[in-house]
Amino acid sequence: MKDRNHIVYLALGDSYTIGTGASHESRNFPSLLAVHVQETTRREVEVVNPAVNGFTTIDLLAKELGYITDLKPDLVSVLIGVNDLVQGRRAQQYRESLIEIYDAIVATQLPAGRVAAISIPNWSVVPAAREYGDPARVRSITEQFNAVARQEAEARSFLWVDLTEVSTRATGSTGWIAADDLHPGDAQYAAWAEEIWSHLRDSWSSV
Repeated sequence: MKDRNHIVYLALGDSYTIGTGASHESRNFPSLLAVHVQETTRREVEVVNPAVNGFTTIDLLAKELGYITDLKPDLVSVLIGVNDLVQGRRAQQYRESLIEIYDAIVATQLPAGRVAAISIPNWSVVPAAREYGDPARVRSITEQFNAVARQEAEARSFLWVDLTEVSTRATGSTGWIAADDLHPGDAQYAAWAEEIWSHLRDSWSSV
């Protein structure tokens, strides 16, 4: 039987989910979202974040998916795909892996509104993006991947959150991009958390 005073939030993903570039793990977006959930529900929120820097959808399937059945989480978020893109996987290959991930989440039979599918941010504008190709091409492929993720998420009635605009909202400001010139800094992760929460507030406050 579930402990009604205890909420388990499973955050699946890669460096964006673990919070690479943040000054502390408490500054990654899942931790910030958990604070919102805890404040609105007045219940303890346990964040389980098995995300790993560099993970693709294939890695998530192999190393993170088991948490879904083992934990039986109350809330789930998925942000995955940028490393598939970087490693040259095609959008259709990404779709095939993502279908496996999303269908495993569907099998948990969580109530509507408890699963958030989050887009890859617009990382084409960061200084290090040029190491991965022409920024315009990076942006185009990112948009293709996000279109796939959105289509598959909405087909399963997951809550879709697009980070494209918010991820560039304060480009150039202090703390927006981490020292590695690739990942978000604390300010950007905080902005993501607020954007994500604006889409999840109603559903995740009633868990």
